[in-house]
Amino acid sequence: MVYIMKTIMLGLALLGFAGTALAIDRTELDHRVRTLMVKLEDMQIKPDKMIPAETLRKARGIILLDRTKAGFIFAFQGGNGIAMVRDPKTEKWGPVAFLAANEGSLGFQVGGEKAFYVILLMNTNATRILSDPNFEFGGEARGTAGDASAGAEGKVSAHEASVLVYSDRKGLFGGVSLKAGSIAPDDDANHVYYGEYLSMNDILFDGKAKPTATSNELAKRISDFSKSSDLSNNSAN
Repeated sequence: MVYIMKTIMLGLALLGFAGTALAIDRTELDHRVRTLMVKLEDMQIKPDKMIPAETLRKARGIILLDRTKAGFIFAFQGGNGIAMVRDPKTEKWGPVAFLAANEGSLGFQVGGEKAFYVILLMNTNATRILSDPNFEFGGEARGTAGDASAGAEGKVSAHEASVLVYSDRKGLFGGVSLKAGSIAPDDDANHVYYGEYLSMNDILFDGKAKPTATSNELAKRISDFSKSSDLSNNSAN
């Protein structure tokens, strides 16, 4: 048992080291944003997965998160994402801030799963969670109709929850496990992308980062999907 635990801890350490050792540049980060944008576009053409335009219009912040989970007995889940918030004065989407997501678990489990999540922050108070060094979405986050994680929650109106979660999943992962994890700012990615060390507050709320061409492209797509379904379909063609 002691040997197994040591092996697990060593594996976690190596995974963490590997993640920080991989060099990234702005081109790679632009590609990361575009990949998330494509995943959003793919989800929006699926009737059972798409986010209603009215709900997107009401969102004050958005997180796009790409995660992979795989393992047998011990599992590691990792991923990356971005966050954006609306300017309360102009109603325009601001620059992107990069996020990292990591989670380890131990228990009876088997399988593999890839999942794309869209987390909508429906009011100003909800967007402020992005200022925390590490943040998790618990009881305030609700699954939605069409989301494989919705379960008994069923359809939840934007008026009833401050955080709405939509997902597009592939694969199957099952089992009982003890989990610990969080979504956190990817400070290295933000530094590379903007050329200086900026906090989440600096990027999302204080106007110290200017939107790039790629983030403006993503903002336009989100705005397109916030229109009626007919207008969204026309903009995609």
